[in-house]
Amino acid sequence: MHQRREAIHSDDAPAAIGTYSQAIRAGDLLFLSGQIPLDPATGETVGGDVRAQIHQVFRNLRAVADAAGASLDEAVKITVYLTDLGHFAAVNEIMAEYLTEPYPARAAIGVASLPRGAAVEADAIIAL
Repeated sequence: MHQRREAIHSDDAPAAIGTYSQAIRAGDLLFLSGQIPLDPATGETVGGDVRAQIHQVFRNLRAVADAAGASLDEAVKITVYLTDLGHFAAVNEIMAEYLTEPYPARAAIGVASLPRGAAVEADAIIAL
């Protein structure tokens, strides 16, 4: 049987800046696209240090999960992309403010650059 896909959209997260959806629900899984630290109200990267960017990324992910009637606490996998792996400790600290135990599986990947000059991006898979 063909499984239908449903696009999820939240006005409380930045609009897609390319050919993708903020999230796709497929059966019992919700795939959240990567979020960079864009302020949904302005479409601009949040100012301040990398900690402000990390907070915005997780606020954006939370908004998209909420729009699907889900919670980031239901995430089974989060992938974090950093332009400087020296910020990994900040990711750990801040991520704990948005998730509760048991924490999801996670990968952290160092990358040369991210869209819009962001220092961090993260995506997630949520089991509904």
